[in-house]
Amino acid sequence: MIRQTICAATAFAAIATLSGCDSAPPVQANARQVTVVGSGEVQGTPDTVTADVGIEVSAPDVTTAMNQAGERQQAVIDALTADGIDAKDISTTAVNLQPQYGDNSVVTGYRAGNNINVKIRVLDNASRALAAIVDTGGNSARINSVSFSIADDSKLVSDARARAFEDAKGRAKQYAELSGMSLGRIISISEAPGSTPPQPFPVPAEARAAGVPLQPGQQTVSFSVNAVWELT
Repeated sequence: MIRQTICAATAFAAIATLSGCDSAPPVQANARQVTVVGSGEVQGTPDTVTADVGIEVSAPDVTTAMNQAGERQQAVIDALTADGIDAKDISTTAVNLQPQYGDNSVVTGYRAGNNINVKIRVLDNASRALAAIVDTGGNSARINSVSFSIADDSKLVSDARARAFEDAKGRAKQYAELSGMSLGRIISISEAPGSTPPQPFPVPAEARAAGVPLQPGQQTVSFSVNAVWELT
């Protein structure tokens, strides 16, 4: 009985050994490693402008306030589409209605407000579109903010990722040389996009047909990579 148990254990060990031959050798628990963080950045020119536009109207009663706000907003939308902005690039983001109070908390009227998000895909048309918004909306118009973005940044992201990896590899290689060793196989990689979303900036509502000068500048796409290499 004892002989059979020993034979079975030996056979199991042989099977386990054969199974392990088909996979890469595991990393030893006490293997020497180097962990580094690499970063990469690339810059691109924005090609899209997004404007947060509002309409605010005050009136003695709810119906008048809502109707006037709606009519004024529709006029702004019509002006934008007539100027070449695709209707799918205009979306309603908020509808507000607030009572206005006077002495002794008596309701004296109502303020209605509507907000739309306008995406302008032709950068050269952005200044004219903003002026059209204010000219059409008049004193009821509010340009709350404007932001720039890059419609397709996939190539920039890919380049930033490649730079981050090369930066990490260069750091790891330097550490290996400083310690008198060589850089072995890579053990793990984890990434984290490091791009900072562009901050919108306010545009004065007093802008008129002369247009608002807009400079897109440059936007930075960055990536950060954590990587672990084996040292040999």
